Amino acid sequence: MTQLFIGFAIALAVGLTGIGGGSFTVPALLLFAGLSAGEAVGTAFLFAGVVRLVAAPFYLFSRQIHARYFWLLLRGAIPGLLTGTLALRYVTTGGQHSTVVVILGALLAFSSAVSFLPRVRKPDFIRRNSHWLPWLAFPIGVESGFSSAGAGALGTVLLLNYSEMTPSQVVGTDLLFGLVLAVIGGIFHWTVGSISMAVLFPLLLGGLPGVLLGCLLARRIPAQKLRTAIAVLALFAGLQLVASGVKARFAKSADTASRATVHPYRAASLVR
Repeated sequence: MTQLFIGFAIALAVGLTGIGGGSFTVPALLLFAGLSAGEAVGTAFLFAGVVRLVAAPFYLFSRQIHARYFWLLLRGAIPGLLTGTLALRYVTTGGQHSTVVVILGALLAFSSAVSFLPRVRKPDFIRRNSHWLPWLAFPIGVESGFSSAGAGALGTVLLLNYSEMTPSQVVGTDLLFGLVLAVIGGIFHWTVGSISMAVLFPLLLGGLPGVLLGCLLARRIPAQKLRTAIAVLALFAGLQLVASGVKARFAKSADTASRATVHPYRAASLVR
């Protein structure tokens, strides 16, 4: 029941604003579903891909897509996505779960905090320096591959501040950009088996009606205020992950220290 509600709430936010998939799903799956970091990111990728696939027509039909910038973003973000995904698998196989949770929380908090940075408009930058766009998209892909988040918030900030695109073009282009990354990331995690199907199905069962309802209500509710509220919640969710990971790390260190302390009677028997 909890997973149904989580799926519905997250998908509702995606339907209303077009963002928020990975920023909420990963903390929810780590804190409430008890998944490992790798499974949480993989499951969040596939969930976000399906939800965005449902939401995309509602946004794309009413928004324009800047095809050239879209392909330039993908040229840099896809290699970054694979790099971030491989980095996540390398760290998780090392057994450092608490460390991964701290990194995930910091990345999610950072991508949410970026939404509150003051606008620095340089609309001609990308038009005059389009060869830089794949390089700027690469770290976005890395973060997305490691945490399943970042494409929405970071991509939006990049395009709004440094391109001549209108806000509606930014929404459409970034939504399609995030959708492609979610699909590629979901396929990769599917092939390596880092997706919890037992958790994914309840998420989708609640998420599909949630995203449809959100898309239908999107024109009646001010999106900017919703985006701000979602960014605040995602920021606190990321910080909660950091706190949880640090607490787990200290607890593990204390447990290791206590086991390393030899009981005096056992020490005496060892001497004999």
